[in-house]
Amino acid sequence: MERLPSWLRQHLAALRAVAVLTVLLGLAYPLVTTGVAQVLFNEHANGSIVQAGGKDVGSALIGQSFTDADGNPVRTYFQSRPSAAGDGYDPTSSGASNLGPEDVVDVLAAPGTEGKESLLTRVCARSKAIGELEGVSGARPYCTPDGVGAVLKVFPGRAVSVNQACPAVPFVAAYQGLPVECARPGEDYAAGRTVPVRGDVRAVPVPADAVTASGSGLDPHISVAYAELQAPRVARERGLPPDRVRELIGAHTTGRALGFIGEPAVNVLDLNLALDRP
Repeated sequence: MERLPSWLRQHLAALRAVAVLTVLLGLAYPLVTTGVAQVLFNEHANGSIVQAGGKDVGSALIGQSFTDADGNPVRTYFQSRPSAAGDGYDPTSSGASNLGPEDVVDVLAAPGTEGKESLLTRVCARSKAIGELEGVSGARPYCTPDGVGAVLKVFPGRAVSVNQACPAVPFVAAYQGLPVECARPGEDYAAGRTVPVRGDVRAVPVPADAVTASGSGLDPHISVAYAELQAPRVARERGLPPDRVRELIGAHTTGRALGFIGEPAVNVLDLNLALDRP
Protein backbone atom coordinates (compact mmCIF):
# COMPACT_ATOMS: atom_id res chain seq x y z
CA MET A 1 0.00 0.00 0.00
CA GLU A 2 1.35 3.37 -1.01
CA ARG A 3 2.17 5.70 1.90
CA LEU A 4 0.36 9.01 2.16
CA PRO A 5 2.36 12.14 1.35
CA SER A 6 4.10 13.64 4.38
CA TRP A 7 2.12 16.89 4.23
CA LEU A 8 -1.15 14.94 4.38
CA ARG A 9 0.07 12.79 7.29
CA GLN A 10 0.97 15.95 9.20
CA HIS A 11 -2.48 17.45 8.64
CA LEU A 12 -4.22 14.24 9.71
CA ALA A 13 -2.09 14.09 12.87
CA ALA A 14 -3.00 17.69 13.64
CA LEU A 15 -6.70 16.94 13.16
CA ARG A 16 -6.47 13.93 15.48
CA ALA A 17 -4.72 16.06 18.11
CA VAL A 18 -7.43 18.72 17.85
CA ALA A 19 -10.17 16.09 18.18
CA VAL A 20 -8.54 14.43 21.22
CA LEU A 21 -7.85 17.76 22.97
CA THR A 22 -11.38 18.98 22.23
CA VAL A 23 -12.87 15.91 23.89
CA LEU A 24 -10.49 16.06 26.87
CA LEU A 25 -10.38 19.80 27.51
CA GLY A 26 -13.62 20.96 25.93
CA LEU A 27 -15.92 18.22 27.23
CA ALA A 28 -14.42 15.90 29.82
CA TYR A 29 -12.54 18.49 31.90
CA PRO A 30 -15.45 20.98 32.19
CA LEU A 31 -17.86 18.17 33.06
CA VAL A 32 -15.55 16.77 35.75
CA THR A 33 -14.81 20.16 37.31
CA THR A 34 -18.49 21.13 37.22
CA GLY A 35 -19.46 17.84 38.83
CA VAL A 36 -16.85 18.18 41.57
CA ALA A 37 -17.92 21.78 42.23
CA GLN A 38 -21.58 20.77 42.50
CA VAL A 39 -20.77 17.97 44.94
CA LEU A 40 -18.24 19.77 47.14
CA PHE A 41 -19.15 23.47 46.78
CA ASN A 42 -22.75 23.46 45.61
CA GLU A 43 -23.78 26.81 47.14
CA HIS A 44 -20.68 28.69 45.96
CA ALA A 45 -20.63 27.05 42.53
CA ASN A 46 -24.17 28.27 41.86
CA GLY A 47 -23.41 31.92 42.63
CA SER A 48 -23.87 32.06 46.42
CA ILE A 49 -27.50 33.06 45.90
CA VAL A 50 -29.24 34.60 48.92
CA GLN A 51 -32.94 33.93 49.42
CA ALA A 52 -35.60 35.64 51.51
CA GLY A 53 -39.21 34.50 51.72
CA GLY A 54 -38.49 31.76 49.19
CA LYS A 55 -37.27 34.26 46.57
CA ASP A 56 -33.80 35.00 45.24
CA VAL A 57 -32.86 38.49 46.45
CA GLY A 58 -29.21 38.67 45.46
CA SER A 59 -25.80 37.11 45.82
CA ALA A 60 -23.52 37.09 48.84
CA LEU A 61 -20.67 37.85 46.40
CA ILE A 62 -22.17 40.86 44.56
CA GLY A 63 -23.26 44.09 46.17
CA GLN A 64 -26.41 46.00 45.36
CA SER A 65 -27.88 49.42 45.95
CA PHE A 66 -30.56 50.11 48.55
CA THR A 67 -32.14 53.18 46.97
CA ASP A 68 -35.60 54.26 45.84
CA ALA A 69 -36.75 54.86 42.26
CA ASP A 70 -35.13 58.30 42.26
CA GLY A 71 -31.79 56.95 43.47
CA ASN A 72 -32.17 58.30 47.01
CA PRO A 73 -30.99 56.12 49.92
CA VAL A 74 -33.72 54.13 51.65
CA ARG A 75 -33.23 55.38 55.18
CA THR A 76 -34.28 52.13 56.89
CA TYR A 77 -31.41 50.21 55.27
CA PHE A 78 -27.65 50.23 55.49
CA GLN A 79 -26.15 51.67 52.33
CA SER A 80 -23.48 50.01 50.19
CA ARG A 81 -20.33 51.70 48.96
CA PRO A 82 -20.41 53.43 45.54
CA SER A 83 -20.03 51.32 42.41
CA ALA A 84 -18.54 52.21 39.02
CA ALA A 85 -19.80 49.00 37.38
CA GLY A 86 -22.34 50.13 34.78
CA ASP A 87 -25.26 51.82 36.52
CA GLY A 88 -24.03 50.26 39.76
CA TYR A 89 -23.14 46.69 40.70
CA ASP A 90 -23.66 45.41 37.14
CA PRO A 91 -21.75 42.09 36.83
CA THR A 92 -21.59 42.49 33.05
CA SER A 93 -19.76 45.82 33.42
CA SER A 94 -17.45 45.02 36.30
CA GLY A 95 -14.68 47.57 36.65
CA ALA A 96 -13.49 50.79 38.25
CA SER A 97 -13.63 54.41 37.11
CA ASN A 98 -9.88 54.27 36.35
CA LEU A 99 -9.52 57.76 37.79
CA GLY A 100 -6.50 58.39 40.00
CA PRO A 101 -5.43 60.83 42.72
CA GLU A 102 -4.27 63.40 40.17
CA ASP A 103 -7.77 63.69 38.67
CA VAL A 104 -8.79 66.85 40.54
CA VAL A 105 -10.03 69.33 37.90
CA ASP A 106 -13.64 69.26 36.67
CA VAL A 107 -14.77 70.00 33.14
CA LEU A 108 -17.60 72.43 33.74
CA ALA A 109 -20.66 72.09 31.53
CA ALA A 110 -20.96 74.94 29.02
CA PRO A 111 -23.94 75.53 26.69
CA GLY A 112 -23.98 72.70 24.16
CA THR A 113 -21.34 70.62 25.97
CA GLU A 114 -21.31 68.02 28.72
CA GLY A 115 -19.34 68.47 31.91
CA LYS A 116 -17.20 65.88 33.65
CA GLU A 117 -16.64 65.53 37.37
CA SER A 118 -13.15 64.77 38.60
CA LEU A 119 -12.56 61.95 41.06
CA LEU A 120 -11.91 64.54 43.76
CA THR A 121 -15.26 66.25 43.22
CA ARG A 122 -17.05 62.88 43.22
CA VAL A 123 -15.49 62.08 46.58
CA CYS A 124 -16.36 65.52 47.95
CA ALA A 125 -19.98 65.34 46.77
CA ARG A 126 -20.44 61.85 48.18
CA SER A 127 -18.93 62.82 51.51
CA LYS A 128 -21.19 65.88 51.77
CA ALA A 129 -24.29 63.82 50.95
CA ILE A 130 -23.40 61.08 53.45
CA GLY A 131 -22.69 63.66 56.13
CA GLU A 132 -26.16 65.13 55.61
CA LEU A 133 -27.78 61.68 55.63
CA GLU A 134 -26.04 60.51 58.80
CA GLY A 135 -26.07 63.83 60.66
CA VAL A 136 -22.29 64.25 60.81
CA SER A 137 -19.77 66.51 59.16
CA GLY A 138 -19.10 65.54 55.57
CA ALA A 139 -16.02 67.76 55.39
CA ARG A 140 -12.75 66.28 54.23
CA PRO A 141 -9.39 67.57 53.02
CA TYR A 142 -9.29 69.24 49.60
CA CYS A 143 -13.08 69.67 49.50
CA THR A 144 -15.06 72.91 49.47
CA PRO A 145 -18.09 73.37 51.77
CA ASP A 146 -20.38 73.05 48.73
CA GLY A 147 -18.97 69.61 47.89
CA VAL A 148 -16.50 70.02 45.03
CA GLY A 149 -12.74 69.75 44.82
CA ALA A 150 -10.93 72.69 46.45
CA VAL A 151 -8.58 73.32 43.53
CA LEU A 152 -7.14 76.53 42.13
CA LYS A 153 -5.66 77.31 38.75
CA VAL A 154 -3.06 79.99 39.35
CA PHE A 155 -1.98 82.49 36.68
CA PRO A 156 0.16 85.63 36.85
CA GLY A 157 -2.03 88.15 38.64
CA ARG A 158 -5.09 85.93 39.21
CA ALA A 159 -6.32 82.62 40.60
CA VAL A 160 -9.45 80.66 39.71
CA SER A 161 -11.42 78.20 41.87
CA VAL A 162 -11.63 75.95 38.85
CA ASN A 163 -14.33 73.56 40.15
CA GLN A 164 -16.76 76.26 41.31
CA ALA A 165 -18.80 77.57 38.41
CA CYS A 166 -19.88 81.20 38.47
CA PRO A 167 -21.78 82.74 40.16
CA ALA A 168 -20.54 80.55 43.07
CA VAL A 169 -18.54 82.30 45.77
CA PRO A 170 -14.99 80.86 45.78
CA PHE A 171 -14.04 78.86 48.87
CA VAL A 172 -11.15 81.29 49.51
CA ALA A 173 -11.10 84.98 48.69
CA ALA A 174 -7.37 85.20 47.97
CA TYR A 175 -4.34 82.99 47.40
CA GLN A 176 -0.85 84.33 48.07
CA GLY A 177 -2.12 87.84 47.55
CA LEU A 178 -4.01 87.01 44.34
CA PRO A 179 -7.79 87.46 44.17
CA VAL A 180 -9.65 84.20 43.58
CA GLU A 181 -12.39 84.10 40.93
CA CYS A 182 -15.15 81.61 40.25
CA ALA A 183 -14.75 79.52 37.09
CA ARG A 184 -16.54 80.40 33.87
CA PRO A 185 -17.77 77.30 32.00
CA GLY A 186 -16.15 76.94 28.61
CA GLU A 187 -13.06 78.97 29.49
CA ASP A 188 -9.72 77.17 29.07
CA TYR A 189 -7.70 77.07 32.30
CA ALA A 190 -5.22 74.43 31.18
CA ALA A 191 -2.27 76.83 31.19
CA GLY A 192 -2.68 77.61 34.89
CA ARG A 193 -0.75 75.93 37.68
CA THR A 194 -2.95 73.39 39.50
CA VAL A 195 -3.01 73.95 43.25
CA PRO A 196 -5.18 71.68 45.45
CA VAL A 197 -5.91 73.39 48.78
CA ARG A 198 -6.07 71.10 51.80
CA GLY A 199 -8.00 73.34 54.18
CA ASP A 200 -8.25 72.99 57.95
CA VAL A 201 -10.04 69.64 58.38
CA ARG A 202 -8.88 67.72 61.44
CA ALA A 203 -11.47 64.94 61.71
CA VAL A 204 -13.12 62.99 58.87
CA PRO A 205 -16.16 61.05 60.17
CA VAL A 206 -17.08 59.65 56.74
CA PRO A 207 -14.76 56.67 56.00
CA ALA A 208 -12.97 56.20 52.68
CA ASP A 209 -15.02 53.23 51.50
CA ALA A 210 -18.19 55.32 51.78
CA VAL A 211 -16.97 57.68 49.05
CA THR A 212 -14.88 55.44 46.77
CA ALA A 213 -15.81 52.43 44.64
CA SER A 214 -14.04 49.10 44.78
CA GLY A 215 -11.80 47.95 41.93
CA SER A 216 -14.42 45.52 40.63
CA GLY A 217 -17.43 47.70 41.39
CA LEU A 218 -19.10 44.60 42.84
CA ASP A 219 -17.83 44.48 46.43
CA PRO A 220 -20.74 43.42 48.68
CA HIS A 221 -18.99 44.59 51.86
CA ILE A 222 -18.47 47.84 53.70
CA SER A 223 -16.06 48.60 56.51
CA VAL A 224 -17.10 48.23 60.13
CA ALA A 225 -16.54 51.98 60.51
CA TYR A 226 -19.04 52.77 57.74
CA ALA A 227 -21.59 50.35 59.21
CA GLU A 228 -21.22 51.94 62.65
CA LEU A 229 -21.66 55.40 61.13
CA GLN A 230 -25.03 54.30 59.69
CA ALA A 231 -26.22 52.42 62.77
CA PRO A 232 -27.86 55.39 64.60
CA ARG A 233 -29.90 56.32 61.51
CA VAL A 234 -31.09 52.75 60.90
CA ALA A 235 -31.97 52.26 64.56
CA ARG A 236 -33.89 55.54 64.62
CA GLU A 237 -35.79 54.89 61.38
CA ARG A 238 -36.75 51.36 62.46
CA GLY A 239 -37.49 52.19 66.08
CA LEU A 240 -34.89 49.67 67.26
CA PRO A 241 -32.53 49.95 70.23
CA PRO A 242 -29.08 51.07 69.01
CA ASP A 243 -27.47 48.16 70.87
CA ARG A 244 -29.59 45.70 68.86
CA VAL A 245 -28.42 47.21 65.57
CA ARG A 246 -24.80 47.07 66.73
CA GLU A 247 -25.29 43.41 67.66
CA LEU A 248 -26.46 42.66 64.13
CA ILE A 249 -23.44 44.47 62.70
CA GLY A 250 -21.17 42.29 64.80
CA ALA A 251 -23.02 39.12 63.79
CA HIS A 252 -22.53 39.91 60.09
CA THR A 253 -18.92 41.03 60.28
CA THR A 254 -16.31 38.75 58.72
CA GLY A 255 -12.75 38.75 60.04
CA ARG A 256 -9.47 39.03 58.17
CA ALA A 257 -8.74 36.27 55.67
CA LEU A 258 -6.41 33.70 57.26
CA GLY A 259 -6.40 35.94 60.31
CA PHE A 260 -4.13 38.64 58.89
CA ILE A 261 -5.11 39.55 55.30
CA GLY A 262 -7.36 42.56 54.75
CA GLU A 263 -9.72 44.16 57.24
CA PRO A 264 -12.95 43.03 58.92
CA ALA A 265 -15.96 43.78 56.70
CA VAL A 266 -19.76 43.75 56.84
CA ASN A 267 -21.93 42.13 54.16
CA VAL A 268 -24.61 44.76 53.51
CA LEU A 269 -27.23 42.45 51.97
CA ASP A 270 -27.00 39.92 54.79
CA LEU A 271 -27.22 42.70 57.38
CA ASN A 272 -30.27 44.32 55.78
CA LEU A 273 -32.03 40.94 55.49
CA ALA A 274 -31.37 40.34 59.18
CA LEU A 275 -32.99 43.68 59.96
CA ASP A 276 -36.11 42.66 58.03
CA ARG A 277 -36.56 39.40 59.90
CA PRO A 278 -39.18 39.50 62.69
